Amino acid sequence: MDYRTRTFLAFWLFGVVNNVLYVVILSAAVDLLKENPGVPKAAILMADILPAFLAKIVAPFYLHSIPYPARVSILIALSSTGMIVIAWYKQLKLIFIGVAFASLSSGLGEVTFLQLTHFYEDLSLKAFSSGTGGAGILGSFTYLTLTTFFGIPVPITLLLFSVLPFSFAWSYFILLPEKIPGYELIHVASSVSEPLGDQERNIQSFSYWRFLALDLKAHLLYTFTRMKPLAAPYMLPLTTVYFSEYVINQGVSPSLLFPLNEMPFGKFRDVYVVYSTLYQLGVFISRSSSSLVRIPHLKCLSVLQFTNLMICITQSMFYYIPNVYLMMLIIFYEGLLGGASYVNTFLSVLEETSLDQREFAMGVVGISDSAGIVLSAWFSIWLEPHLCQYQIQHGRPWCQP
Repeated sequence: MDYRTRTFLAFWLFGVVNNVLYVVILSAAVDLLKENPGVPKAAILMADILPAFLAKIVAPFYLHSIPYPARVSILIALSSTGMIVIAWYKQLKLIFIGVAFASLSSGLGEVTFLQLTHFYEDLSLKAFSSGTGGAGILGSFTYLTLTTFFGIPVPITLLLFSVLPFSFAWSYFILLPEKIPGYELIHVASSVSEPLGDQERNIQSFSYWRFLALDLKAHLLYTFTRMKPLAAPYMLPLTTVYFSEYVINQGVSPSLLFPLNEMPFGKFRDVYVVYSTLYQLGVFISRSSSSLVRIPHLKCLSVLQFTNLMICITQSMFYYIPNVYLMMLIIFYEGLLGGASYVNTFLSVLEETSLDQREFAMGVVGISDSAGIVLSAWFSIWLEPHLCQYQIQHGRPWCQP
């Protein structure tokens, strides 16, 4: 294979494997909480995203001290162990611990691979974005097929997915070509050729641990200063999009139900899994189409997604959309908007930030989607039971455990 093909395949696989377990866990939320029906599904979302979010927050301060090969090994250990724990144990506390391990791997992995795109052509980011979208449809559809159509027990299905992270090793150490010649030299040269103040010169000259011991406060202030210009144009719109869509997915969609005789499903549980699959299909299509459709208006995407959230909440309450098929279409459209926001945000970062800041910027903006998901999880834990109770009071008891 030539250089571009190897680069594309490696980053596409990074995206798939890094995100697939996150998607599978969300698709399995109903099944994982089957013996604890009083626990909101959004609790799984919180366990699935909070460790990733915390990892992304602290990553700009420490992750550069860990070589990429070591990061890949850590990702394999965390994600495989997490899935085995989820599959093996039925106690709620252990399930949450396993989910947290997989989440930590996903958060560290996203920052790692987004930063790694800095050393390759723009093709690498498009491939990684498409891979993360592919993870959505692969994870949700495979889980739906194995558990619903083939009737494979949930623990066995989850154990099968625990093997996937080992492909990180093959993708990174064998498939991925060498970094573009000169990229690291350009990166270093551009970062030291600019006039620097004493504080900045110290930060870039000292090793991480030596600097940490000497002047942690200055390091933190400098890092926050670099983060500030990224907030309004990139981070806030992406956070809004992810907040809206994950409130829909975890806080509202479990209550977007219709009578069983009006749906092509045998159980209400199947509706939730199908919604998840359609959402991921939309994400996959939009994250894979950036070469054909470029949407630089990031704020517009956030407004459209928030509008979707309002439609879904009012539907849950007032039941004005007449059938499940129209609801499926809205969920699919929600996925299209979410995927478009993700890939276009990071393309904008690549195009609009200087070379010496790009690796840092890619890692920092990666905090945004997790921030939106964490906020949505907190809100959804409150919202889902209130929407369900409202439906029961108005003669629609379908959301009851």
